[in-house]
Amino acid sequence: MKIISSTGRMKTLAEGDTLKLVAGPPPYLAHQGRKISIDIRRSPRAARIKLRIDPRHGVVLMLPKRASLTAGLAFLRQEIGWIASNINKLPETIPFRDGAMMPLLGRPHRITHVPDQRGLVWAEDGHIYVAGREEHLPRRVKDWTRKMAKTEIGVWAADYAQKIDVRYSGITLRDQVSRWGSCSSTGRLNFSWRLLLMPEEVMSYIVAHEVAHLRHMNHSSTFWSLVQDMHPSVEAAKKWLKINGADLHKYGIEQPERV
Repeated sequence: MKIISSTGRMKTLAEGDTLKLVAGPPPYLAHQGRKISIDIRRSPRAARIKLRIDPRHGVVLMLPKRASLTAGLAFLRQEIGWIASNINKLPETIPFRDGAMMPLLGRPHRITHVPDQRGLVWAEDGHIYVAGREEHLPRRVKDWTRKMAKTEIGVWAADYAQKIDVRYSGITLRDQVSRWGSCSSTGRLNFSWRLLLMPEEVMSYIVAHEVAHLRHMNHSSTFWSLVQDMHPSVEAAKKWLKINGADLHKYGIEQPERV
């Protein structure tokens, strides 16, 4: 889920709104007692200054190659009303913490810290058990979810590739917001680790979609016919993603600091 502005037009803050830019360094936004980071990026392809809000990076300020940070922050100040009106539209984040609920293959699980147990992380009876010291829990859950996602995705990818007699050069996991998967011209399959959070029939649809691109690098009727043969529940999976997909980006994201 991304909310984008590039208008540069002044918008009025609602009465009682407390959003303000703090110069830093580094600069950040203070909003209702929260410290919201500003992710400042430069792009040689950007033609103008842009703002984006996403659940992982807070406020993203994109600068063209030659634009100054001063100009970028001035643009941000102009858009302070737009930010204030949109920042709360993002889903509430759910960090990896003891007691937090998160889905695995569509089924709810509770993260449960078991400091005296042996092992690292394992799922059992609706729990994700995490051994060891509590300060290591977020990193261990993060590492475990990536490992489990690659294992689950790998099983489906191998099965689908065998069915349509194609080969892929490898699987890469990412955490992109704009897409769930992709297939490169070199035959490498890329997926979001968040597929692990989806029901299995939705995960397997995304894998089937990308494996089908190994035969058809387009979205032609022939491509969709192949996907349908590989995964008969295409429409149901697409409907689930449309309704629930954006919500999956809230898991494993740290909550803004308090100020």
